[in-house]
Amino acid sequence: MPNAIPLRIDDIYVPAKRKKTLEAEKVDALANDILENGQTTPIRVREGKGRYVLLEGYHRLEAMRALGEERVTVFVTQARLH
Repeated sequence: MPNAIPLRIDDIYVPAKRKKTLEAEKVDALANDILENGQTTPIRVREGKGRYVLLEGYHRLEAMRALGEERVTVFVTQARLH
């Protein structure tokens, strides 16, 4: 299991295809849950082309951004080679 680390939200690249899947209701619900319980599940990213690329947790990322957070807890994983 990779170690969880804090990362600046602005340093995470969200692919355009992923941005189309955003549901505002989910973001609001997650933001409320994070306010009550904190971030319980780290977001998953990978390193690629000198940046961190989002793999999982887009709604959690946007909920943290909506709450005014500057950092989010992430797992940095290796990209799979096919």
